Parts: sequence; structure tokens; C-alpha cells
Amino acid sequence: MEPNEDLKMSLTEHLIELRKRLTNSLIALGLGFFVCYYFKDWLFSVLTKPLTDALPKSSYLIYTGLTQAFFTYMKIAFFASLILTSPFIIYQVWKFISPALLPKEKKYVVPFVFFSTLLFLSGVTFGYFVVLPPAFEFFVSFNNQYLHAMISFSDYLSLLVTFLLGFGISFQLPILIFFLAKLGIVNNKMLSKNRKYAILIIFVVAAILTPSPDALSQILMAIPLMFLYEVSIFVAKFAAKKKDLPESNEDDPEEHEA
Repeated sequence: MEPNEDLKMSLTEHLIELRKRLTNSLIALGLGFFVCYYFKDWLFSVLTKPLTDALPKSSYLIYTGLTQAFFTYMKIAFFASLILTSPFIIYQVWKFISPALLPKEKKYVVPFVFFSTLLFLSGVTFGYFVVLPPAFEFFVSFNNQYLHAMISFSDYLSLLVTFLLGFGISFQLPILIFFLAKLGIVNNKMLSKNRKYAILIIFVVAAILTPSPDALSQILMAIPLMFLYEVSIFVAKFAAKKKDLPESNEDDPEEHEA
């Protein structure tokens, strides 16, 4: 098998390519930002719904600084733009790493972008609809006649973004395993053998990322990650077969010639 010519790119060429992909991503983020800022009030209502549904009628969100509301709306627009432009950004990531791939491996560009985007949005959606509501119900349950929730939206948004991005990124596990398997770093047998350690790590990650300390929220986050780990085992097996198949096909002509 001939080595990939793109692997001969110099360090300077790699840096130029990195700058190009970062520039394209930033331009897309900027354009998405202006679009999302136009719909900032609607986005505000969407992002606050998990919390406002849990808050009692007498409670409301506040801002404590003169410019805090303005910058909070900018954060909302940026976060929404990140989700909106995620397919394009993921494509730019692929274009940056593709020179290190063999020609036959570059055909995975469409599945890579599609499944990466699907998993990212699935993680964000799952966290928003399934995990956040019970977590906020737990926090708001301390509200009583002596304690009234007056929550800074800036703090709430920081927590929300960190949590949802963490969920979206953690759902990329099958994609990560696929490439690690293609590189020969992991395989399905290794993943199966170390399942118990993976489950432990998953629960640790769930405890860190979950905004609520109650066991229910952590379990709700750990369950899909455990499912994705099992999916990753099959993904690793599939990647290994795809890797071995060309080698076996290349050996056949030599055997026939012999």
C-alpha cells in the first residue's frame, strides 16, 4: 500500500490548514451569532423553560449588573450559534484531520459529519428534556416561606451551557472509539474486557457534569453513556473489519499470481 502523500505535509502547512479551518469556523459562528441574536427573546424563553417550569410563581430570574443582561443575551446567541453551525464546524474538523487519512478512509466524511452532528444534538436534547427538569426540581425544592429563589440568569446560563455542551461532547463516544479502533489503539475485545472500569468512569463523569447531586440525575446521565459504550464496542468491531478487509483483498492477487 502506497503511503498517503498528504502525510508529507510540513508543520507550516499544517498550521496554515489549521488557521484556515479555524477562520472558516469563526466566520460561520459569527454569521450564526447575528441570526440567533435576532431571535434572542425566543431563545431566552426556550433556554429558561426547564428552570421556569420548576420555579414557583413568586420567583423570577434577575440580573445584578447594569451590563449583565446585554452580555447574557450575547452568550445566548453564541451558544445557539454553536449548535446551529455544529455540522459545518464538524466538517471543518474533518477537513483538518483528513490529510492524515488514506484515500479510502476519506469516504467517511459524510457519515462522520452526519453521525457526529446527530450524536451532539442528541446529547444536548437528552440533557435539556430528560436530565435538567428533575435536577432543577431538586434545587427549587428548597424554596419555602423563609427562602425565595431569586436566581441570577448569568449563573444559570453558565451552568446550562456547561451541562449541555458536556452532554453533547460525551455523546461523541462512538465516533471517538471508531477512530481509535481504526488507528489500532483500541479494539472490541479490549473494550469488552474493561467494561467494569468504563462503567465506573461513566458514573464519575456523570457525577461531575450533573448539576444536581441527587442520584436520579446522575443515573439519567449515566444510562445513555453506558448504552453508547456498548454501541462503541460494536463500532470498534466494525472498524476493525473494515481495516482488515483491504489487506485481505490485496493479498489475493499475489496468491493468484503465485
